[in-house]
Order: sequence, then C-alpha cells, then structure tokens
Amino acid sequence: MFTINPFAELSMSIPPAFMQTYIVIMVLLVAGGTLFDTIHKKSAKYFFGNWDKARNKSTQQVSRGEIVSLVVQTAVVDGLMSGEFCNARRRIAHLLTMYGFLAYVISTVIMVFCYSTPTTPAPAIWPLLWYVGGLLVCVGGYWFWFFIRVDVAAEGHSPFRIVRADLFILSLLVSVTLGLIWSCVQVAEGSWSTLLFGLYLISTTVLFGSIPWSKFSHMFYKPAAALQKRISEADGSRSNLPAPADKPEVFGSTNRTARHY
Repeated sequence: MFTINPFAELSMSIPPAFMQTYIVIMVLLVAGGTLFDTIHKKSAKYFFGNWDKARNKSTQQVSRGEIVSLVVQTAVVDGLMSGEFCNARRRIAHLLTMYGFLAYVISTVIMVFCYSTPTTPAPAIWPLLWYVGGLLVCVGGYWFWFFIRVDVAAEGHSPFRIVRADLFILSLLVSVTLGLIWSCVQVAEGSWSTLLFGLYLISTTVLFGSIPWSKFSHMFYKPAAALQKRISEADGSRSNLPAPADKPEVFGSTNRTARHY
C-alpha cells in the first residue's frame, strides 16, 4: 500500500487535469493570501520601518561577509533546526511537522504532475515519502495539539478548546489525516472513498485558502525576522531593546521544571 500512488489510482475516476489544476489554484491561494496578509496587516511596512529605525541606532558596521555568515546561521539554526524553540519537546514536534509537511507536499506535486496515471508508474520512493510525510505531520501535530500547546500544558485549558489561532494547525491535521484515510480506503476499494476524497479537498482548501486568518504565512515571516534579530545583535542596535542585565534571568525554581515557550 505504501508504494501505491493514490493520485494515479484516482485518475481512473477523475481526469489528472483536475488535480493538476487544483494544485495550481492552491499555489495561487498561498501567494495571494500571503500578499493580502502582508498588505492588510502592514507587516512588511512595519518590518522594514523597524529595521531602518534599528540601523540608525547601530554602534558598529557589519561587513558583507558577516551578513552572509548570519544568513547561513539563520538558514541552518532557525530554518532547518527551529532553533528559536527553547523547549526541546516543542522543537521536536515542530521539526516532525515541518519536514513531514515538506515531504508530503513535494511528493504530492511530483506524483500529480509527473506520474498521474497508472500508465506512468511512480518510483516507490514518492508514494512512500507521501505516506511517511503525512504520518510525521500527524505525529508532530497531534503531539503538539494534545500535550505541548501553551494553553493546554501551561495554562490548564482543555485540549479541545479552539480559538482562531488554531485554524492553521487544525486544518493541516484534518487535511493530512483525511488524505491518508482516503488513500487507504481507495486502495482497499472501499465505498467511502469518494466522500473521503471530497472532505480531503474541502479541508485542504481551507488550509491553503485561510492564510489571511491563520498562521500559515508566519513560515515566510519568521526567517526574515530571525535574520533581522541576528543582524541587530551584530551591529549593536539590538532591535531597539535595552542591553541585557548583568545578572542572568532565572527561570523556574529548583522545585519544579520550568515551562517557557
């Protein structure tokens, strides 16, 4: 089952052009939603304005070589390793979800556009990556949702409490979960496959179409913000923040484990 391309099987009932067009629409929704979010919330205006303000308070010049080094550090530490998370469990859950989502999306695009019918069988690695990526998203996402969320782990709220900020993680989990279930039912030739596929499309549309109201676009902002922070520390402006106190901050106590996010 894990080596069967679910989208090739789907082509027996739905033309491959349908899923190809759908993916193009989702890409346009991501681009348009991110642009709308940036304009509506004035994120770019605030970002560059704050950066200019910080540079005016810089105390030393940062060379081009140092900037390149800071870009590499940001890409590796903050991008590839999610170094902004101090909590180890939160970082692991985030990495599982992030790399799972990347594998899931990339393998989806390749299977839909390059191996869309049974006459062009996909190498076993692509369906395997699709399933493994989806499972990683579920492991990291459900672990985060039920055990690591701040309002659940630190504030004592029910894991079933939902606010608008949860739109991204919930729509992601529902979309991937339904996709995996639909694929398994389709391979087994179950009668529910059509309904599950419809629900899969709806949840995926919500995921990519709700960018202005979810945290999806944050994945594009965070690397830029992390780079700005590193440069501001290097040039002495410190993002307009005061210098750290002489005495280090002390979190928690010796009697209990601190939970800081």
